[in-house]
Amino acid sequence: MKIEEIRGKDSRELSLDLVNLRKEFFGLRFKGASEQIAKTSRFREIRRTIARIHTVLTERERAAAAGAKQA
Repeated sequence: MKIEEIRGKDSRELSLDLVNLRKEFFGLRFKGASEQIAKTSRFREIRRTIARIHTVLTERERAAAAGAKQA
């Protein structure tokens, strides 16, 4: 998922995406341990997408906190 797609979603959708990605990553770890996974690059994709989601959520929290301080 690209950062533009992530920024286009609201926080609730991002939280749901985060849960789903973590579940997928957990499943991939088991498949990887038993050598049943063919596309190992998916690990990297999921980790980076999770990091992007965390970044956007943190940006939104900081913007909300800054807006509350100014008001």
